[in-house]
Amino acid sequence: MSLGSDPVPSPVRSPESPPSGDAGDPGHTGDPTGHPPGHTVTGGREVLHLTAFSADPRGGNPAGVVPDSGDMTDSERQALATRLGYSETAFLAPPPPDLDAPPGHGFSLRFFSPLAEVPFCGHATIATAVAMADRVDGAGGSGVRGGPAEAIRLVFATPAGVVPVSVTRSPEGPLATLTSVPAEDFPAPAGLVAGALAALGWSEGELDPSIPPRIAFAGARHLVLAAAGRDRLADIGYDTDRLTRLMLAHDLTTVTLMWRLDATTLLVRNPFPVGGVVEDPATGAAAAALGGYLRSVGVVAADARLTIHQGVEMGRPSVLSVELRAGDPRVRVSGTAARVPVS
Repeated sequence: MSLGSDPVPSPVRSPESPPSGDAGDPGHTGDPTGHPPGHTVTGGREVLHLTAFSADPRGGNPAGVVPDSGDMTDSERQALATRLGYSETAFLAPPPPDLDAPPGHGFSLRFFSPLAEVPFCGHATIATAVAMADRVDGAGGSGVRGGPAEAIRLVFATPAGVVPVSVTRSPEGPLATLTSVPAEDFPAPAGLVAGALAALGWSEGELDPSIPPRIAFAGARHLVLAAAGRDRLADIGYDTDRLTRLMLAHDLTTVTLMWRLDATTLLVRNPFPVGGVVEDPATGAAAAALGGYLRSVGVVAADARLTIHQGVEMGRPSVLSVELRAGDPRVRVSGTAARVPVS
Protein backbone atom coordinates (compact mmCIF):
# COMPACT_ATOMS: atom_id res chain seq x y z
CA MET A 1 0.00 0.00 0.00
CA SER A 2 1.68 3.22 -1.15
CA LEU A 3 0.98 5.32 1.90
CA GLY A 4 4.41 6.43 2.98
CA SER A 5 5.46 7.04 6.57
CA ASP A 6 4.17 10.54 7.24
CA PRO A 7 1.30 11.09 9.68
CA VAL A 8 -2.03 10.69 7.95
CA PRO A 9 -4.71 13.36 8.42
CA SER A 10 -8.22 12.59 9.50
CA PRO A 11 -10.55 11.18 6.83
CA VAL A 12 -11.38 13.81 4.25
CA ARG A 13 -15.04 12.97 3.86
CA SER A 14 -17.91 11.35 5.65
CA PRO A 15 -19.31 8.23 3.97
CA GLU A 16 -22.99 9.05 4.30
CA SER A 17 -23.34 10.31 0.76
CA PRO A 18 -21.14 10.21 -2.36
CA PRO A 19 -19.30 13.25 -3.61
CA SER A 20 -21.43 15.44 -5.85
CA GLY A 21 -18.55 16.61 -7.97
CA ASP A 22 -17.08 20.05 -8.42
CA ALA A 23 -20.31 21.85 -9.27
CA GLY A 24 -19.58 25.41 -10.20
CA ASP A 25 -15.94 24.69 -10.95
CA PRO A 26 -15.21 25.58 -14.57
CA GLY A 27 -12.98 22.51 -14.75
CA HIS A 28 -15.85 20.16 -13.89
CA THR A 29 -18.73 20.22 -16.32
CA GLY A 30 -21.44 17.91 -17.54
CA ASP A 31 -20.82 16.72 -21.07
CA PRO A 32 -23.22 18.36 -23.56
CA THR A 33 -22.42 15.94 -26.40
CA GLY A 34 -24.93 13.24 -25.60
CA HIS A 35 -22.95 11.04 -23.23
CA PRO A 36 -25.02 9.22 -20.59
CA PRO A 37 -25.38 10.50 -17.03
CA GLY A 38 -22.29 10.07 -14.92
CA HIS A 39 -19.89 11.54 -17.46
CA THR A 40 -17.91 14.69 -16.63
CA VAL A 41 -14.74 16.48 -17.51
CA THR A 42 -12.86 17.16 -14.29
CA GLY A 43 -9.52 18.90 -14.22
CA GLY A 44 -9.37 18.50 -17.99
CA ARG A 45 -9.88 14.71 -17.78
CA GLU A 46 -12.82 12.58 -18.83
CA VAL A 47 -14.25 10.93 -15.72
CA LEU A 48 -17.00 8.32 -15.57
CA HIS A 49 -18.98 8.11 -12.33
CA LEU A 50 -20.50 4.76 -11.35
CA THR A 51 -21.60 3.02 -8.20
CA ALA A 52 -20.70 -0.64 -7.70
CA PHE A 53 -22.60 -3.43 -5.94
CA SER A 54 -25.95 -1.75 -6.43
CA ALA A 55 -28.26 -1.22 -9.39
CA ASP A 56 -29.51 1.96 -7.71
CA PRO A 57 -27.24 5.04 -7.95
CA ARG A 58 -28.21 5.84 -4.36
CA GLY A 59 -26.70 2.56 -3.13
CA GLY A 60 -23.38 0.83 -3.50
CA ASN A 61 -19.94 2.40 -3.41
CA PRO A 62 -19.32 5.18 -5.95
CA ALA A 63 -16.08 5.30 -7.90
CA GLY A 64 -14.51 7.53 -10.48
CA VAL A 65 -13.14 5.94 -13.65
CA VAL A 66 -10.59 7.81 -15.76
CA PRO A 67 -10.51 5.98 -19.13
CA ASP A 68 -7.28 7.55 -20.43
CA SER A 69 -4.60 8.28 -17.84
CA GLY A 70 -1.54 6.96 -19.63
CA ASP A 71 0.13 10.36 -19.76
CA MET A 72 -0.66 11.33 -16.16
CA THR A 73 1.94 11.46 -13.41
CA ASP A 74 1.25 9.82 -10.07
CA SER A 75 0.92 13.22 -8.44
CA GLU A 76 -1.70 14.19 -11.04
CA ARG A 77 -3.61 10.98 -10.42
CA GLN A 78 -3.53 11.56 -6.69
CA ALA A 79 -4.66 15.15 -7.05
CA LEU A 80 -7.61 14.13 -9.22
CA ALA A 81 -8.62 11.33 -6.84
CA THR A 82 -8.48 13.74 -3.92
CA ARG A 83 -10.54 16.27 -5.82
CA LEU A 84 -13.22 13.72 -6.71
CA GLY A 85 -13.36 12.44 -3.12
CA TYR A 86 -14.58 8.93 -3.89
CA SER A 87 -13.13 6.15 -1.75
CA GLU A 88 -11.23 5.14 -4.89
CA THR A 89 -10.79 6.43 -8.40
CA ALA A 90 -9.60 4.01 -11.08
CA PHE A 91 -7.07 5.10 -13.69
CA LEU A 92 -6.81 3.19 -16.98
CA ALA A 93 -3.78 3.08 -19.26
CA PRO A 94 -2.60 0.85 -22.13
CA PRO A 95 -1.82 -2.73 -21.10
CA PRO A 96 1.70 -4.06 -20.53
CA PRO A 97 3.01 -5.84 -23.65
CA ASP A 98 2.91 -9.29 -22.02
CA LEU A 99 -0.72 -9.10 -20.82
CA ASP A 100 -2.71 -12.05 -22.16
CA ALA A 101 -5.87 -10.33 -23.39
CA PRO A 102 -7.71 -9.93 -26.70
CA PRO A 103 -6.87 -6.71 -28.54
CA GLY A 104 -8.73 -3.80 -27.00
CA HIS A 105 -9.82 -5.83 -23.98
CA GLY A 106 -6.73 -5.44 -21.81
CA PHE A 107 -5.73 -2.47 -19.67
CA SER A 108 -3.40 -1.35 -16.94
CA LEU A 109 -5.45 -0.29 -13.92
CA ARG A 110 -4.42 1.62 -10.81
CA PHE A 111 -6.43 2.85 -7.85
CA PHE A 112 -6.09 6.02 -5.81
CA SER A 113 -8.05 6.89 -2.67
CA PRO A 114 -8.31 10.52 -1.53
CA LEU A 115 -5.05 10.08 0.41
CA ALA A 116 -2.98 7.38 -1.29
CA GLU A 117 -2.69 4.69 -3.93
CA VAL A 118 -3.97 1.23 -2.98
CA PRO A 119 -2.81 -2.02 -4.63
CA PHE A 120 -6.27 -3.33 -5.45
CA CYS A 121 -9.85 -2.10 -5.20
CA GLY A 122 -12.77 -4.39 -5.96
CA HIS A 123 -15.60 -1.89 -6.26
CA ALA A 124 -13.62 0.36 -8.61
CA THR A 125 -12.72 -2.71 -10.71
CA ILE A 126 -16.41 -3.63 -11.01
CA ALA A 127 -17.28 -0.03 -11.92
CA THR A 128 -14.45 0.15 -14.47
CA ALA A 129 -15.43 -3.12 -16.11
CA VAL A 130 -19.05 -2.03 -16.56
CA ALA A 131 -17.94 1.35 -17.89
CA MET A 132 -15.47 -0.13 -20.36
CA ALA A 133 -17.62 -3.05 -21.52
CA ASP A 134 -19.76 -0.66 -23.53
CA ARG A 135 -16.73 0.88 -25.17
CA VAL A 136 -14.89 -2.28 -26.15
CA ASP A 137 -18.10 -3.85 -27.45
CA GLY A 138 -19.17 -0.79 -29.42
CA ALA A 139 -22.79 -1.82 -29.90
CA GLY A 140 -23.47 -2.46 -26.24
CA GLY A 141 -23.28 -6.25 -26.36
CA SER A 142 -22.27 -6.28 -22.70
CA GLY A 143 -25.89 -5.69 -21.81
CA VAL A 144 -24.99 -2.32 -20.29
CA ARG A 145 -27.13 -0.66 -22.94
CA GLY A 146 -29.50 -3.56 -23.49
CA GLY A 147 -27.55 -5.74 -25.90
CA PRO A 148 -27.35 -9.55 -25.91
CA ALA A 149 -26.29 -11.44 -22.82
CA GLU A 150 -22.94 -12.81 -24.05
CA ALA A 151 -20.17 -11.97 -21.61
CA ILE A 152 -17.69 -9.24 -22.41
CA ARG A 153 -14.33 -10.34 -21.00
CA LEU A 154 -11.77 -7.80 -19.87
CA VAL A 155 -8.33 -8.23 -18.32
CA PHE A 156 -6.78 -5.71 -15.95
CA ALA A 157 -3.10 -5.57 -14.98
CA THR A 158 -3.20 -4.11 -11.45
CA PRO A 159 -0.40 -3.51 -8.93
CA ALA A 160 -1.66 -6.63 -7.10
CA GLY A 161 -1.61 -8.83 -10.21
CA VAL A 162 -3.75 -9.74 -13.19
CA VAL A 163 -7.52 -9.55 -12.57
CA PRO A 164 -9.91 -10.82 -15.27
CA VAL A 165 -13.50 -9.54 -15.23
CA SER A 166 -16.57 -10.61 -17.19
CA VAL A 167 -19.62 -8.39 -17.72
CA THR A 168 -23.04 -9.76 -18.58
CA ARG A 169 -26.64 -8.63 -18.51
CA SER A 170 -28.85 -9.37 -15.51
CA PRO A 171 -32.45 -8.40 -14.66
CA GLU A 172 -31.04 -5.72 -12.37
CA GLY A 173 -28.66 -4.32 -14.99
CA PRO A 174 -25.03 -4.96 -15.94
CA LEU A 175 -23.39 -7.60 -13.75
CA ALA A 176 -19.61 -7.83 -13.43
CA THR A 177 -17.60 -10.67 -11.93
CA LEU A 178 -13.94 -10.21 -11.03
CA THR A 179 -11.54 -13.06 -10.30
CA SER A 180 -9.06 -12.10 -7.61
CA VAL A 181 -5.43 -13.01 -7.29
CA PRO A 182 -4.94 -16.10 -5.05
CA ALA A 183 -6.30 -15.53 -1.56
CA GLU A 184 -4.10 -15.99 1.50
CA ASP A 185 -4.41 -15.40 5.21
CA PHE A 186 -1.90 -14.74 7.95
CA PRO A 187 -1.78 -14.64 11.75
CA ALA A 188 -2.83 -11.32 13.27
CA PRO A 189 -0.25 -10.25 15.86
CA ALA A 190 -1.66 -9.93 19.36
CA GLY A 191 -0.63 -6.28 19.51
CA LEU A 192 -2.49 -5.51 16.29
CA VAL A 193 -5.67 -7.17 17.54
CA ALA A 194 -5.50 -5.48 20.94
CA GLY A 195 -4.79 -2.11 19.36
CA ALA A 196 -7.62 -2.45 16.84
CA LEU A 197 -10.10 -3.45 19.54
CA ALA A 198 -9.05 -0.48 21.65
CA ALA A 199 -9.34 1.93 18.71
CA LEU A 200 -12.80 0.56 17.90
CA GLY A 201 -13.98 0.51 21.50
CA TRP A 202 -14.61 -3.26 21.30
CA SER A 203 -13.77 -5.87 23.91
CA GLU A 204 -12.32 -9.30 23.23
CA GLY A 205 -15.47 -10.85 24.69
CA GLU A 206 -17.54 -9.28 21.91
CA LEU A 207 -15.74 -11.34 19.24
CA ASP A 208 -17.02 -14.56 17.69
CA PRO A 209 -14.63 -17.26 19.01
CA SER A 210 -15.34 -19.49 15.99
CA ILE A 211 -13.82 -16.91 13.60
CA PRO A 212 -10.49 -15.81 15.11
CA PRO A 213 -8.90 -12.48 14.11
CA ARG A 214 -6.74 -12.91 11.05
CA ILE A 215 -5.15 -10.87 8.26
CA ALA A 216 -6.80 -11.78 4.97
CA PHE A 217 -5.43 -11.02 1.50
CA ALA A 218 -6.70 -11.22 -2.07
CA GLY A 219 -4.83 -8.28 -3.58
CA ALA A 220 -4.79 -6.10 -0.45
CA ARG A 221 -4.44 -6.81 3.27
CA HIS A 222 -7.42 -6.58 5.65
CA LEU A 223 -7.69 -7.34 9.35
CA VAL A 224 -10.79 -9.49 9.95
CA LEU A 225 -12.67 -9.09 13.24
CA ALA A 226 -15.88 -11.11 13.63
CA ALA A 227 -18.50 -9.77 16.03
CA ALA A 228 -20.41 -12.22 18.22
CA GLY A 229 -23.63 -10.22 17.90
CA ARG A 230 -25.35 -8.01 15.40
CA ASP A 231 -25.71 -5.15 17.89
CA ARG A 232 -21.94 -4.85 18.18
CA LEU A 233 -21.59 -4.51 14.41
CA ALA A 234 -24.48 -2.04 14.19
CA ASP A 235 -22.77 0.43 16.50
CA ILE A 236 -19.24 1.27 15.48
CA GLY A 237 -17.11 4.33 15.97
CA TYR A 238 -13.37 4.55 16.25
CA ASP A 239 -10.33 6.59 17.20
CA THR A 240 -9.26 7.70 13.74
CA ASP A 241 -5.64 8.58 14.52
CA ARG A 242 -5.04 5.44 16.55
CA LEU A 243 -6.56 3.07 14.02
CA THR A 244 -4.85 4.79 11.09
CA ARG A 245 -1.40 4.52 12.63
CA LEU A 246 -1.98 0.89 13.52
CA MET A 247 -3.13 0.06 9.99
CA LEU A 248 -0.16 1.82 8.44
CA ALA A 249 2.21 -0.10 10.69
CA HIS A 250 0.74 -3.40 9.49
CA ASP A 251 0.13 -2.44 5.84
CA LEU A 252 -3.64 -2.83 6.10
CA THR A 253 -6.05 -1.37 3.56
CA THR A 254 -9.23 -1.78 5.62
CA VAL A 255 -10.47 -3.46 8.76
CA THR A 256 -13.22 -5.97 7.98
CA LEU A 257 -15.86 -6.09 10.71
CA MET A 258 -18.34 -8.91 10.13
CA TRP A 259 -21.25 -10.83 11.63
CA ARG A 260 -22.73 -14.09 10.32
CA LEU A 261 -26.47 -13.85 9.72
CA ASP A 262 -26.52 -17.50 8.64
CA ALA A 263 -24.18 -20.06 7.09
CA THR A 264 -23.76 -18.15 3.81
CA THR A 265 -24.93 -14.61 4.58
CA LEU A 266 -22.67 -11.99 6.16
CA LEU A 267 -23.15 -8.44 7.33
CA VAL A 268 -19.93 -6.45 6.90
CA ARG A 269 -18.53 -3.00 7.64
CA ASN A 270 -15.12 -1.72 6.50
CA PRO A 271 -13.43 1.29 8.13
CA PHE A 272 -10.95 2.81 5.65
CA PRO A 273 -9.25 5.73 7.42
CA VAL A 274 -5.88 5.18 5.72
CA GLY A 275 -7.55 6.13 2.44
CA GLY A 276 -9.20 9.23 3.83
CA VAL A 277 -12.66 7.66 4.13
CA VAL A 278 -14.46 6.91 7.37
CA GLU A 279 -16.11 3.74 6.06
CA ASP A 280 -16.66 1.97 2.75
CA PRO A 281 -20.25 1.08 1.80
CA ALA A 282 -18.97 -1.82 -0.35
CA THR A 283 -15.48 -3.31 -0.45
CA GLY A 284 -14.89 -5.89 -3.16
CA ALA A 285 -11.22 -6.51 -2.36
CA ALA A 286 -12.07 -7.17 1.28
CA ALA A 287 -14.96 -9.45 0.24
CA ALA A 288 -12.58 -11.59 -1.81
CA ALA A 289 -10.07 -11.73 1.04
CA LEU A 290 -12.79 -12.57 3.57
CA GLY A 291 -14.18 -15.38 1.43
CA GLY A 292 -10.75 -16.91 1.06
CA TYR A 293 -10.09 -16.68 4.79
CA LEU A 294 -13.42 -18.21 5.82
CA ARG A 295 -12.72 -21.13 3.50
CA SER A 296 -9.18 -21.48 4.84
CA VAL A 297 -10.36 -21.91 8.43
CA GLY A 298 -13.27 -24.18 7.50
CA VAL A 299 -16.08 -21.76 8.36
CA VAL A 300 -17.46 -22.26 4.84
CA ALA A 301 -17.04 -25.13 2.38
CA ALA A 302 -14.40 -25.26 -0.33
CA ASP A 303 -17.24 -24.82 -2.84
CA ALA A 304 -19.47 -22.05 -1.55
CA ARG A 305 -21.50 -19.04 -2.55
CA LEU A 306 -21.71 -16.26 -0.01
CA THR A 307 -23.80 -13.09 0.07
CA ILE A 308 -22.37 -10.02 1.77
CA HIS A 309 -24.58 -7.11 2.77
CA GLN A 310 -22.72 -3.87 3.39
CA GLY A 311 -23.48 -0.15 3.58
CA VAL A 312 -26.88 -0.65 5.23
CA GLU A 313 -26.11 1.50 8.28
CA MET A 314 -24.74 4.20 5.98
CA GLY A 315 -27.89 4.43 3.87
CA ARG A 316 -26.05 3.02 0.82
CA PRO A 317 -27.09 -0.66 0.78
CA SER A 318 -24.79 -2.91 -1.22
CA VAL A 319 -24.87 -6.60 -2.13
CA LEU A 320 -21.68 -8.50 -2.95
CA SER A 321 -21.76 -12.10 -4.17
CA VAL A 322 -18.70 -14.23 -3.41
CA GLU A 323 -18.00 -17.56 -5.11
CA LEU A 324 -15.43 -20.08 -3.89
CA ARG A 325 -14.38 -23.04 -6.03
CA ALA A 326 -12.62 -26.10 -4.67
CA GLY A 327 -9.03 -26.34 -5.85
CA ASP A 328 -8.91 -22.71 -6.99
CA PRO A 329 -7.23 -20.28 -4.56
CA ARG A 330 -8.77 -17.33 -6.35
CA VAL A 331 -12.11 -15.81 -5.33
CA ARG A 332 -14.84 -14.50 -7.60
CA VAL A 333 -16.75 -11.41 -6.54
CA SER A 334 -19.82 -10.24 -8.46
CA GLY A 335 -22.02 -7.19 -8.36
CA THR A 336 -24.14 -4.85 -10.39
CA ALA A 337 -23.21 -1.27 -11.21
CA ALA A 338 -25.02 1.90 -12.21
CA ARG A 339 -24.15 5.33 -13.52
CA VAL A 340 -24.15 8.11 -10.91
CA PRO A 341 -25.59 11.41 -12.18
CA VAL A 342 -23.25 14.29 -11.36
CA SER A 343 -24.20 17.92 -11.77
